[in-house]
Amino acid sequence: MPSYPETWFPVLVQIVIAVGVAGAMIGFSAILGQRVRDTVKSSPYESGMKPVGNARERFSVKFYLVAMVFILFDIEAIFLYPWAVVYRKLGLFGFFEMLLFIVLVLCGYFYIWKKGVLNWATDASSRPARRETKRAA
Repeated sequence: MPSYPETWFPVLVQIVIAVGVAGAMIGFSAILGQRVRDTVKSSPYESGMKPVGNARERFSVKFYLVAMVFILFDIEAIFLYPWAVVYRKLGLFGFFEMLLFIVLVLCGYFYIWKKGVLNWATDASSRPARRETKRAA
């Protein structure tokens, strides 16, 4: 049976080589690379479009809601994979537990669907106008 240092020595060598190669690549690019400064390279990249407006504009809340929904469904996928791997060992109990989990996630999905989080086409002009009520003075 190999000793503890003999077991982990190849891993240590690989880490040292990886750090050395990464450091050498960064060092050589800093030493040998050309440094050309102009306004085009200094401007922020905006998906191939020219940047307009202030960079500190507020994002729509829908951006954050969609990001949270994405994380929710990522977590669902993360839980589905190990369950599928050990599905036969879990038996009927594991099946109903995962069924309950999927039903709860689908309830959340239908809730956000009804709230309009997934509908990006709506804007203020397409919403029905609010009726303002006049108060008696």
